[in-house]
This record gives sequence, structure tokens and C-alpha cells, in this order.
Amino acid sequence: MNLPQYNSITADFKEYEFFSIGPKGKIKKLVSFTKVRSDPVMYNLAFGDADSETGLINDKITTNNDDRDIVLATVANTINSFCDHNGDHYIFAAGSSPARTRLYQMGINRLLGEIRKNFDVYGLIDNKFEAFDPRHNYDAFLVKRKQKHIFDNQ
Repeated sequence: MNLPQYNSITADFKEYEFFSIGPKGKIKKLVSFTKVRSDPVMYNLAFGDADSETGLINDKITTNNDDRDIVLATVANTINSFCDHNGDHYIFAAGSSPARTRLYQMGINRLLGEIRKNFDVYGLIDNKFEAFDPRHNYDAFLVKRKQKHIFDNQ
């Protein structure tokens, strides 16, 4: 994605960290990919602030550090990195609350043109996945990186 983003670091290409920088300071963010299904292979994407006591992801905190689009672009970049190193599997994501899921959907809607260049995007509605339609409100999201073809970079 050709959008502003933060640099993320990873040791295993399944756990990522980066820092949100804004009026509330420098806040450590974490992204984690956990395999939840084998056929087809699917990973859950967990994302949130690093809990100051446990160091684990806390997806209930609302930071409001005025850098939402940069944070979302950074998370999207971790998906690219994850796929580069682990394969083009399905990635499942849902917010920790309906309000947070709606916030994620608004971010997807804003970046949809850019996202669709490299990913197929689906939304969960009535317990079924469908091709993402910005006019629908979804309960969760699924993305899969599009297959690269040998001549795509020529």
C-alpha cells in the first residue's frame, strides 16, 4: 500500500509491533496472527495496544492518537509481510465490540480501492461471508491476498 505507515518490527512474521505517535504520545501497538483453521488455512488477526502490565494485546483500549489511518495502513502492511513469509492464507478480523468492528469497516471503506489492488475482501453477514460491499454492515471481515502471476511485475 502506498499510504503513510509506521515501521513495524517482527522476529517471526506472526507477531508484529509498532508505535503510534500523536498528541497522546508514543503508544506501542501489537498485531498477532494465530492459525484458527486448516482447511482452508485461516489465521485470526488480533490487534491492539500493548498492555503496560502484561505486555499482551489489549483490544479494548481506545487510544484516539489522531493517527487512525496510519495505524490501519500499518496493520494492512503487516498482513502483506505475514503473507510474504507464511503464504497467501485467509486472514479473519473482527473488532472486540460492534462499535470497534464498525470503526474497522469505516477504515476498510476509506482504503477499499487500495486494499482491493492486492486483496480479495469479504464481509460476514448473517453467518455467511460475501464479497465486501461498502453499503452493508458486517460482523467480521476476511481477506486473502490475490495470487501473483509471473508477469505481474513486468
